Formats: sequence, C-alpha cells, structure tokens
Amino acid sequence: MGEILVGTCSWTDRALVGSGWYPAGRRDAEGRLRHYAERFPVVEVDSTYYALPDERTSGLWARRTPEGFVFDVKAFSLLTGHPTRPGVLPPGLPADVRSPKALDEVWRRFADGVRPLREAGRLGAVLFQFPPWLRPGARAREVLARCAERTAGWPVCVEFRHPDWWRGEQRRTTTDLLRSHGWSAVAVDMEPSLPSAIPPDTPVTSGRLAVVRFHGRSHAWGTGSKEDRFRHEYADGELRQWLPRVRALAARAEQVHVLFNNCCADAAVRAAARMRELLGGA
Repeated sequence: MGEILVGTCSWTDRALVGSGWYPAGRRDAEGRLRHYAERFPVVEVDSTYYALPDERTSGLWARRTPEGFVFDVKAFSLLTGHPTRPGVLPPGLPADVRSPKALDEVWRRFADGVRPLREAGRLGAVLFQFPPWLRPGARAREVLARCAERTAGWPVCVEFRHPDWWRGEQRRTTTDLLRSHGWSAVAVDMEPSLPSAIPPDTPVTSGRLAVVRFHGRSHAWGTGSKEDRFRHEYADGELRQWLPRVRALAARAEQVHVLFNNCCADAAVRAAARMRELLGGA
C-alpha cells in the first residue's frame, strides 16, 4: 500500500492568513510554513503559476520544512498556455513572449527556481494544469510532446480542464498518453452538475505518484469572484465518497497526494484534517 499524503493547495492564501488559523507569533513567512508543515506533510505551491519561482525562496522552503515534507509546484501560466501578465515576466524578453527564444528563457528560470526543492528531495511533482481550450487532438499531442521534452527527468502531474479528456473512449487514449510520458494523472473533485465538470476518474498512469485535487463543489465555478468559485465546506459524506478511490490509488502508486483547493478562509485546512482522520490518520 502506497503512502497517502493529505494537504492543501496553498499555505499563503490571503483568506487563510486572515482566518486566524495561524497563531500569534507564527504569522511571518517562516512561522506560517513551519506551522503548516507541523500539521501536514504536503502542500501545493500555487504562487508559481502567477510568477516564476525564486531560487532563494525555494531554498528557504526546503530548509524550513522537516524531512519527508514535499512540495507540489504549479507550473507558471505561460508554460501551460494561460494568459500571463507582462509585469510578471523577466525583463529583456523578446516582444513575442511565446517565441522560442523567450520560452527558452522562461523555462530556464522556472527550472532554476525549483532546483533547490529537487536537490533537497522535496519536489513531489510539477503540476501542469492545462486550460479548457486544450482539447484532445493533434494540436494537444504536439503541445504535450513539447512539454515532455522540456520536463525530461522531472516528476510531473497533469490536470486537464476540458472534460472530453476523460469521457467515453477518449479516457483510455488519455491514460495511455500520460503513461507514455511517465506523467501522473490528476483526479478532480468538483461540482458534477456543471457543463465543464471533469469526471471524477482516478486512473493511475505512473506507479510513482497519483494526485487528487479537491476544488470544492461551488456552482459558481468559472464565474464570479475567487471566493465564489472556491467557497465550499466539504461534508463528511462528500469526503467519504472518495475514501475507496483514494485507497485504490494507494494500492497502485507509491504515493498519493490529496490536496484541497477550496481556499476560502480555513475551509481547506479543515477539510484536509478531516480527510486524514477519515483515512485513519494516513
């Protein structure tokens, strides 16, 4: 049976910091991470989606967490085809930021930024969350092939945001495609009634790692404010639905990361703590 690590998709989210979950005396950058790492063994770094990771900061993260703690790092937006604000890009890039020369530099800086985590054995995976416009087909296979070349040797997990990747006969094709690159599939929990809902499939495409991300079950997914999209308090019944699925993943993968993304106040940390209890303290 593989190891099950439960955590959240951020420890620095403004709503969490403002919720009072961090006690007095542990509300600075170092104190927050140490407090979180004393309670959970894994966390997802979502700030690297909005700005390139900093090598010095990654080194501090590695030194401030105990042995065995791991970080899943979300890929920078430009690397997954999402809109990217010019102000967060490195200076001196060509005007066409999607040109080969510009992308070479962005990929280099991203790799440098996560290197301290890799060298310390603290990098669980780099999460590539591809946007809804990336549908199954020839273009998508080209995008994924280029990504595989860039990430050779990295631990990678992939979340598709277009539901067709996991519908009908495409499911097998998607599983085979991820397996051919050595990438871990990301299973998703979200409101199932939405047209854009990703089916809650749990394929294992890498024996090293399987990942489940709980986005919450808000009907405002894709619309409204961030709080509207992620406001959800997981009930025990909703968490229990996933217990056999998570255990089945652990039977086929060396490690399973269960991450809560319902980042509204302290809802994610409370859901993560409860899921760990339901799993028997995994």
